[in-house]
Amino acid sequence: MEWLSFLKQYIQGPRWIGAIAPSSKYLAAKMVKDIAFDRASCIVEYGPGTGVFTEMLLANMQPGTVLILIENNARFCQLLRKKYGHLPNVHIIHDSAVHVDQHIQQYGLDKVDYIVSGLPFASLPAEVSLDILSKSRQYLKQDGKFITFQYTLLKRGLLKQFFENVSMTRVYRNLPPAYVFSCSQ
Repeated sequence: MEWLSFLKQYIQGPRWIGAIAPSSKYLAAKMVKDIAFDRASCIVEYGPGTGVFTEMLLANMQPGTVLILIENNARFCQLLRKKYGHLPNVHIIHDSAVHVDQHIQQYGLDKVDYIVSGLPFASLPAEVSLDILSKSRQYLKQDGKFITFQYTLLKRGLLKQFFENVSMTRVYRNLPPAYVFSCSQ
């Protein structure tokens, strides 16, 4: 059911969805591998879609950790609210990740520990990507990480413009196969 919803949203807006199917559990596992859940007080997720990464984050988070989900797609946001809206410390926001600064401040935070991104930087307008990455770097704690995945290596250089350390892992068990980038300062 969620798979069909995802495909429909992709057909309606491929530039903003970026994939024909939700991410696999294998990709989700690689996306959260570098997170020190025992020390994370706040995690932000951009573009959670149907919640594949969100599930993995929630399964590993400590009880006091704040999770901010920023989803630009109205249908996905509605789905996320149904699934997670009742959970404490989970904030579901229907907006663009471009406004991450406003939402971090809205919850009285200065910095966040991790940002997990499902955004398709390869298909987003350049100015949107630059704005999101700039704010992500600005609001990450010094030892924080920005973790994203892409289907190509095209945006690796862009990530390196904002983060000194960019490590990469290939995940073949996903449709299509993907690269996970773990970025830090």
